[in-house]
Amino acid sequence: MVDLSDDELLAELGVEVEAPKARTYTPRQERIIAGFEDVMRFFEEHGRAPLHGEDRDIFERLYAIRLDRLRELDECRELLTDLDKHGLFTGSQTEEQASTADIDDDDLLAELGVEPTSEDDIRILRHVPSAEERRAAEEIANRIKCTDFDKFKVVFEQVERDLAEGLRETRQFVKDAGFLKADITKGQFFILGGQVAYVAEVGETFRAPNGEFDARLRVIYSNGTESDILRRSLQRALYKDEAGRRVTEIEAGPLFSAESEDGDLESGTIYVLRSKSDHPMVAEYRDLIHKIGVTGGSVETRISGAEKSATYMLAGVEVVATYKLFNINRVQIEGLIHKVFASAILDLTIQDRFGNPVKPREWFLVPLSAINEAVERIRDGSITNYRYDPQQARLVEC
Repeated sequence: MVDLSDDELLAELGVEVEAPKARTYTPRQERIIAGFEDVMRFFEEHGRAPLHGEDRDIFERLYAIRLDRLRELDECRELLTDLDKHGLFTGSQTEEQASTADIDDDDLLAELGVEPTSEDDIRILRHVPSAEERRAAEEIANRIKCTDFDKFKVVFEQVERDLAEGLRETRQFVKDAGFLKADITKGQFFILGGQVAYVAEVGETFRAPNGEFDARLRVIYSNGTESDILRRSLQRALYKDEAGRRVTEIEAGPLFSAESEDGDLESGTIYVLRSKSDHPMVAEYRDLIHKIGVTGGSVETRISGAEKSATYMLAGVEVVATYKLFNINRVQIEGLIHKVFASAILDLTIQDRFGNPVKPREWFLVPLSAINEAVERIRDGSITNYRYDPQQARLVEC
């Protein structure tokens, strides 16, 4: 006897076999199913149903309300029971969960993403965002106001000056740049979403469920907010942001030497000037008021015509010290010196030849001995550990 399949056997018996009809869903039902799939994905990621509570993530709280509402609606239970592979409809509300009974219907539906339509007041789920959109929204939602931003504000201002003066650069954050997750360390700066981001703290390293190592970071943003974000999440956000950048560090090391060696190329000269102005303040503190600059040509050429330039206080100047530079970027070295003495910038306003008020630039209220020490510390690379203290009139360790 020839073996027949079940369908062939039924056909021989005269029984018609109907192909099962594919089930179709209304747009409303499709949205309900999509919303329930979000809740199931949460269960699969966390091993439990979403819970209520102010200490919970905003998305977990939304999913918890959504699940409560789906449990209450007979239509949803009937539609979703066959899809409920985790038994979410058989779960009961815990004491930790907040009852939705006291929530106004419109507020509740708004939380659920449900809004009334203009036709017969039928309620439907709004557009359910993609996983990528949810992750991006979650990162933003987790940012809070930085209560101690005052102590970080000066750090952001300094980084902006460093970038403007060429001491730091921004480089695209790309996967093939050899920049690994483990390389994100305390004290680094990035540009994310148009804001400068500063890694203020790095928590203990732990192994994530996928086997990779991760750590919790405290990241401060230049707009006065902060986030408690995972290192992997920060990396992912930087990869996704087409304008995402990392800010380079200021390179320390032997920047120049007092004498040239074979093969060295002369780059310029650091010069220190004193003003011969008869302005009362300048006359009183003449031995302390110095202009510090860098030139690629001769100092004599640079200061010629000082009496006609507001930069030189419309007065003659005296050269009190010079330092030759070799194999170095003049703009970077000038920016570094000005950064060291930023706390001692001379606050003086004079009138130019046309009677307009101007502030002479690059003048500092510092003794020559402090300038000499700064130059020596720039040479040996230790300057990054020092700053100028106007109260003590000397360099001090940071």
